[in-house]
Amino acid sequence: MHVAVVGAGAIGTWLGAALARAGHDVALIARGPHLDAMRAAGGVTLGGEHVPLLATGDPAEIGPVDAVILSVKAHDQAAAGAAMVPLLGPDTPIVSAQNGIPWWYFHGHPAHPSRRVEAVDPGGAVTAVLDPARAIGLVVYLGARVAAPGVVETRPEAGLVIGEPDGSTSARLTAIADALEDAGFPVRRTPDIRTELWTKLMGNAAFNPISILTRAGLGTMASDPGVRAVAARVMAETVEVAGALGAAPAISIDDRLAITARLGDHKTSTLQDLEAGRRLELAAITGAVVELADLTGVAAPTLRTVHALAALAASSAAR
Repeated sequence: MHVAVVGAGAIGTWLGAALARAGHDVALIARGPHLDAMRAAGGVTLGGEHVPLLATGDPAEIGPVDAVILSVKAHDQAAAGAAMVPLLGPDTPIVSAQNGIPWWYFHGHPAHPSRRVEAVDPGGAVTAVLDPARAIGLVVYLGARVAAPGVVETRPEAGLVIGEPDGSTSARLTAIADALEDAGFPVRRTPDIRTELWTKLMGNAAFNPISILTRAGLGTMASDPGVRAVAARVMAETVEVAGALGAAPAISIDDRLAITARLGDHKTSTLQDLEAGRRLELAAITGAVVELADLTGVAAPTLRTVHALAALAASSAAR
């Protein structure tokens, strides 16, 4: 399979390098020192092993591919979508590996099929360049970091969950899931990708914003009695919003908290971005949930409070 990974940070690089190692034709679209190091080395170092592959900053060098894995932050998707036009053939799917609520969420939704999530698709800017009909959802439960330019360290967790927004077992879904399994990832195929998104978002909506207020790691937050209680309330409100939209995460809040408590000092991606001076992905992780709470009439007072505090903290840090 010919695959392009747009947004080759830690997770995108891991996905692409693993696919290349399994014999697939992979190109990474990256930028900055990470791109420079990969180009100089002719590939990437993944878990101590050199994996040869093409890395570029220009999608026009690649041309149409069988599938695109899109792993940029939600706020970078409009720019990425405009740039990745050369990668898209008539039927090229876009595998969306994004935290939070994705731009395609309401595509084919039974209750709100024409709705747009303004927090992640402001004014339709993302939909204009990324056709929701191309989207396949990918929920990522993997831990990785760019230890140095061109070097990715990995910490496997629970693998990947993939699904079509319409719940079908399509040929394109099968081909991509098979390729990811070839690459060594545990892959679960689901007919209800939206519920899977909310299952991960239970934790992200609680701990990502709280992490930038406390500067604490996941296990520390989940083990602190006061913070654990706040996180549990955010999770419960997030599940209520999900339920109002027809999604029903199966994991209990206690189990989700117990899993998080075992993660020690591991930092959320949002806290890592804050410490690195990067723009934070709060719009997709909490802003979109607040917007959907408005849509469905869910009060969500704790979620709204945590989001407001975190958004101000992010704004203050940016200034």
